[in-house]
Amino acid sequence: MHWYMDVLKKYTVFSGRARRKEFWMFFLFSAIISIFLAVIDEFMGWQFEMDGESLGFLSTLYYVAVIVPYLAVIFRRLHDTERSGWWILIAFIPIVGVVVLLVFLILQGTRGENRYGPDPKDAPTW
Repeated sequence: MHWYMDVLKKYTVFSGRARRKEFWMFFLFSAIISIFLAVIDEFMGWQFEMDGESLGFLSTLYYVAVIVPYLAVIFRRLHDTERSGWWILIAFIPIVGVVVLLVFLILQGTRGENRYGPDPKDAPTW
């Protein structure tokens, strides 16, 4: 859980590097929280229609709250693989772009210091 909280503490930090574990644990906890909130929205009837799609009130609030830290951790993850954070824009290319971005997020980071900062694996974790 501390991996999730660490990303939230670095809410707007787009510089530096993020380990694979930091990114994927944030992704995992976000998915679990999203599913939990979607169930609550469905149970309480807090759904609203927008452009023919049903959206949950709590789920939508959560997505809005975590979009900036989610983008920030993606930027830092890309930095760990020696890529600019602007590579996130490749996701706008249908299908292929999302696959390429996913591969970048899965790849092991550069060992040692790179132009974006020190290796996060060398930093002490609490």
